[in-house]
Amino acid sequence: MNIIGRLTKDAQINTLPSDKQVVNFSVAVNDSYRNKQGERVEHTEYFNCAYWISINVAKALTKGTLVELTGRVSARAWIGGDGEVHAALNFHTSQIKLYGGGKRTETVAGGNSNNSIAPANKGNDDLPF
Repeated sequence: MNIIGRLTKDAQINTLPSDKQVVNFSVAVNDSYRNKQGERVEHTEYFNCAYWISINVAKALTKGTLVELTGRVSARAWIGGDGEVHAALNFHTSQIKLYGGGKRTETVAGGNSNNSIAPANKGNDDLPF
């Protein structure tokens, strides 16, 4: 599954008790449609994302950055301490494509052909739009 959205805050690197590290971040995905009355309805869905392949990408995952993610989605529901039902969408990320727009100041080094961590092509591709 692919999703495209913007980071809601800078990514964080978390270390598990087993010393394995994961990059955690959240992405807002915007959608819009017209309802039966012809009015435009805008909706934003938020995904809590985890990337286990390399922590090097964390430097480039800053608030506002537009990203395309490949992976699998899961949902989690729980009853909070207040007795209310809560839910979250999680995205287990296997590939990240950066399109920019955040406060990125340096290029991410590392990665390989199996995990794209490169900015999108900014070349002239002769598209009319």
